Amino acid sequence: MSQSARPLSPHLGIYRWRVNMWQSVLHRLTGLFLCLGALLLAWGLIAVASGADAWSTFAAFCASGIGTLLLVAWTWALLFHLCNGIQHLFRDGGSGFDAAQRDHSRTPSYFATGWIVIGASIVLTVLVWICLFVRSSGGAA
Repeated sequence: MSQSARPLSPHLGIYRWRVNMWQSVLHRLTGLFLCLGALLLAWGLIAVASGADAWSTFAAFCASGIGTLLLVAWTWALLFHLCNGIQHLFRDGGSGFDAAQRDHSRTPSYFATGWIVIGASIVLTVLVWICLFVRSSGGAA
């Protein structure tokens, strides 16, 4: 019996990374980060209930560089998870999976929508933080 040079099971090295693979990984990572961000939210709620000193400590952390970075990353994680979930609702309904969309002779439409999801989550995050910055600077309400 001759042995084939092919591997017995697929290995990640034979796959070309595409946007839907990135979306899958990012969806799982952002879900984890949202859970960790919930701890920050819980700290803030406990700080509010504990008094001015506890709130000052929490607010100082959030205003620090690492705190701001975590809040921006948490905002992006929330918005990416939301946009990706909306896309999954359409995919689960069969959108983009008709015979013409499954044709292997061209790039599937869900590759383009994957980049739209990533881009939209970044744009929405920037817009949220611009609004927060304008509001905290005493700009337009």
